[in-house]
Amino acid sequence: MVTVRVYVTLKPELLDSAGRTVADSLHRLGFEEVADVRVGRMIELKLESFDEARVKEMSDRLLANPVIEDFRFEAVS
Repeated sequence: MVTVRVYVTLKPELLDSAGRTVADSLHRLGFEEVADVRVGRMIELKLESFDEARVKEMSDRLLANPVIEDFRFEAVS
């Protein structure tokens, strides 16, 4: 069994309103050193075997919206 983590984030050229909200909240809490925040999600898959092409296909077809999101993945075990 292989664990694969897929990280999905908005493309850098898009406004991340959730990230902006988190950054503003951190500033209000006194964390002025925070310059920017991007919010994304992590999806953990348990696979029988790791096939990079198959994970890319899963990500392209369902896990991420390729129009507005980027993704990367890593096999962790």
